[in-house]
Amino acid sequence: MKSIHAQPAGSRAPSTTLDKLPVRTLATIQSIQHGAHDGGALKRRLMELGFVPGETVQVLRRVFAGKGPLAVRVGTSTFAMRRLESSLIEVIPA
Repeated sequence: MKSIHAQPAGSRAPSTTLDKLPVRTLATIQSIQHGAHDGGALKRRLMELGFVPGETVQVLRRVFAGKGPLAVRVGTSTFAMRRLESSLIEVIPA
């Protein structure tokens, strides 16, 4: 059975979420998902900060052995993000 998110043969790498992206790997933002029960406020805030589809993103560092926040670069800005926010950002590794 094929997944609805399956990529055609010869296409780009499959997508993942930002919280699962390996450190120092460049990726392109594909989409931002809505947070649970927030009415889209978290998605709007992430987009205001520059996390928009098509933008390049990179995880710079994982804190506390991957259990804490991430240091993330989007465009020329660097942010500390909780895993909750980073799990809403779907990316395609470069």
